Amino acid sequence: MSDGLVIDQLKKNQILDLLKEGKRVDGRQFDEPRKLTIDIGVIPKAEGSARARLGDTEVVAGVKVQPERPFPDTGDKGMLICTAEILPIAHPSAETGPPQPPVVELARVTDRGIRESGMLDMKQLVLEKDKSVIGVFCDNAVTDHDGNLFDACSYASTAAINACKIPKYEMQDDAPVKIEGEFTEPPITTLPVSVTMAKIGDFIVVDPTIEEWGIMDARITITTNSDGNVVALQKGGSDGFTQEELIKCSEMSIKVGFPKYERL
Repeated sequence: MSDGLVIDQLKKNQILDLLKEGKRVDGRQFDEPRKLTIDIGVIPKAEGSARARLGDTEVVAGVKVQPERPFPDTGDKGMLICTAEILPIAHPSAETGPPQPPVVELARVTDRGIRESGMLDMKQLVLEKDKSVIGVFCDNAVTDHDGNLFDACSYASTAAINACKIPKYEMQDDAPVKIEGEFTEPPITTLPVSVTMAKIGDFIVVDPTIEEWGIMDARITITTNSDGNVVALQKGGSDGFTQEELIKCSEMSIKVGFPKYERL
């Protein structure tokens, strides 16, 4: 879908005027995210699944777990791949066909936040070094788009992976064989939390709605782990952030993200 959502000039002026008064269109404070709700086990046949609702933005994540041949340079680690798709029902601007650049970025940012946090101990997902490992594949489907897909996809993916059950396998004649009816918990070491902020003029707001997203000058997504350490960062938009603004965003990401750990 197009990254530049069209907002008419009157609406843009209204949003900017409200920001100058210290207000937002939906009444939230600048550093206040929308309500987050997470439902686990929404896809019965998946090894793990979750639905994340961030305000009116909704994402469903499903996890598939299966044996894979490891990458040549990481034969001692399991495999993790996150994908993303914006369904046509999510928003009138959603486009069918091959993924557009914003959707590709969405998948990569979601994947990177989980991967770089070390959420999964990948070395525990090895069946036989250099021959067979466990692959964890998390697919995100955006079913309702009201802004800030980065955080919604991250929350859905994290919750789905955290809740998944990994089938047990044993190696027989150099091939993995599934042990029917036996599962193990995922090797979770930490939980990543993504917080996205938009810069509109001289103002920075947390968890932008689709209207705020359409007029922002720049955005930044910061992912922290359970210890409050920054593990991933993604900047977008034509404008930049000053050093002071980056420090402010980092502090806000920790403040806003910390309460979400208990929900994931």
